[in-house]
Amino acid sequence: MRIRFLGAARAVTGSCHMIETDNGNLLVDCGMHQGRDQHDWNPLAPFGFNPPEIKCVLLTHSHIDHSGLIPLLVKNGFTGKVYCTGPTADLCSIMLPDSGYIQEMEAEQRNRKRLRAGKQPVEPLYTAADADACLGSFARLDYGETAEVLPGVRARFGEAGHLLGSSTVELWVEDAHGDAKLVFSGDIGTYNRPIINDPGVITEADYVVMESTYGDRLHDMHCDAKKQFREIVRSAIAKGGNLVIPSFAVGRTQELLYDLKIMMLGGDVPGLDKVPIYVDSPLATRATEIFRKDYYKYYDPETMALMARGEDPLNMPNLQFSETTDQSRAINEAEGTNIIISASGMCEAGRIRHHLKHNLWREEATVLFVGYQAENTLGRLLLDGARSVKIFGEEIFVRARICNIPGYSGHADRDGLIEWIKAFDPKPRKVFVVHGESAVCDVFAKALRDRLGLDAAVPDEGMCYDIAMEAWEGGRAPKVPAEETLLRMEGALRDLIRDGSRAIREGGEKAVSAQQMQEELERFLGRWMGRIA
Repeated sequence: MRIRFLGAARAVTGSCHMIETDNGNLLVDCGMHQGRDQHDWNPLAPFGFNPPEIKCVLLTHSHIDHSGLIPLLVKNGFTGKVYCTGPTADLCSIMLPDSGYIQEMEAEQRNRKRLRAGKQPVEPLYTAADADACLGSFARLDYGETAEVLPGVRARFGEAGHLLGSSTVELWVEDAHGDAKLVFSGDIGTYNRPIINDPGVITEADYVVMESTYGDRLHDMHCDAKKQFREIVRSAIAKGGNLVIPSFAVGRTQELLYDLKIMMLGGDVPGLDKVPIYVDSPLATRATEIFRKDYYKYYDPETMALMARGEDPLNMPNLQFSETTDQSRAINEAEGTNIIISASGMCEAGRIRHHLKHNLWREEATVLFVGYQAENTLGRLLLDGARSVKIFGEEIFVRARICNIPGYSGHADRDGLIEWIKAFDPKPRKVFVVHGESAVCDVFAKALRDRLGLDAAVPDEGMCYDIAMEAWEGGRAPKVPAEETLLRMEGALRDLIRDGSRAIREGGEKAVSAQQMQEELERFLGRWMGRIA
């Protein structure tokens, strides 16, 4: 019984973990690399395993960095089931074909340049048709329902509070080498978010694989995200320019619509009911329709109460969904103030880039970020204060007001993550920290060790932990950052010197010679120097 870390190891995207058992191998997530992570990833060799050997996939949620390589998995011979919740299956039914379409368009763009340069064309990772074909593999499980997904392997999904239908995974594994309970956190959400419930509590596990996206920071608890959003909307209306919001099509867009609806019902922003609100993303449009389905068991009490009053939490008289490219272009010709919510959330593709091109140079415009911006993305450049950016090959000066509301994050911050892991009693034997930028993983693992006394490690991509042996494959343990290693080394060296000095003072059978001390110091240095990253 082993865990192999194949993605989102010292990286934020590309989540993929393999559980190897005597009765077959399974994956928890099969995600695509995005942003900075994509630059270090080889699309010609996307898997560190043979797809036909995978018996099933347990999918925590529908975001592409967790689900985006499932079509390629099926295309390359996977014939098992993909287990997930109903909302996750429905959302994947629109997100994966959309991802396939993007793969096709990007390949077409690259090939135009390659052909002009006399190079051979490249194939997309997978097509929209490939994505449609994989959907027949999906099998639905409700929260709390336990299923035997392989002989000797039982799985149960629980509320992660990150997205409609998002899940933690509890896994009970029995094979000839023993038995163990593993828990995969998925992406852990924040508390008191609209529409979806708070993260659930799990209390028992032998091993935990845990995300750390915001493991080195706290969300600004002094800033009410809804209040800040309200003030930015007021300011944008007063300035008379557009409010452009790059937003993830699934989850964040629906949350923004909910908050705009509450603003309108409460009359909190004068004139808001006269401002056109555009959702300019076919994917976001279809996702909103799925959010409106009969998924009451996944809604939080506030949303249920709003619906009981006869209110649609995701609809307003001035809300318009833009489907066609002509409708999208028309938005940029509209005068006055318009609220434009468009994908992608990190500004790496999609219609949002057109809206930024038409608005970044306008002083009266406002661009509002409400989600995580990975390194090397256009969104991150703008948040970091770029004075100009290139969009479609054109240099665009940045004169618009750039705003950010970190409180809209769908990920728990450091303290939220710690609260989640504190619920385990007794403590897990080991916690594997994943799904974070490399330095963040190290910081969060250290916090788990220092604050909770947990055995927390940060695996590199490709590393494997043998649960039966309780050891890393090949004896290659994850390295600890140099600064922390040196501090721990200093403490161990002081202990060694103290013990040696005591033995010298006591004499007799406990006396040690200079040669013995030298040999012990050499062994000590040999143990510790290899741990310095």
